[in-house]
Amino acid sequence: MQLVTPGIGLIFWMTITFSIVLFLLSKFAWKPILNSIKEREDSINNALSAADDARKAMDALKSDNQKLLNEARAERDRMLKEASEMKDQIIAKATKDAKDVGDKLITSAKEAIEKEKLNALNELKTQVAVLSVDMAEKILRKKMEDRSQQESFVNDNLKSITLN
Repeated sequence: MQLVTPGIGLIFWMTITFSIVLFLLSKFAWKPILNSIKEREDSINNALSAADDARKAMDALKSDNQKLLNEARAERDRMLKEASEMKDQIIAKATKDAKDVGDKLITSAKEAIEKEKLNALNELKTQVAVLSVDMAEKILRKKMEDRSQQESFVNDNLKSITLN
């Protein structure tokens, strides 16, 4: 049983040895160990704060990227709107120009038609006058005594006349 219960001397020397080891460890080893643990804790805290700063910077970059994207979209929309307005203006101008040209063509065509109509009327008047003179000449040459003969002669001559 003596193996299971230690003696007083053993406890005394173990306590003294433990105290010396404890003193030596506290004097020489604890400070470097605690300093290295403190440095490790500080480096972990610094790494965490750097990661937090990096996350905040990434959030700021995301926000800036989103703002740039929104500005680009707004610029694209503005450019599309301007292009649409320019297209509408060009179409309106082309339509107006085409209408003006069409109106000028119609006006000149009407004038040409009116001129041709007057020329045709003048030519018709001239032909009627010539035909009247020819008819009168033929009537006077024939000197018809009977009115029915004169009317039949005039009708025959009218049928034989061709208008150009």
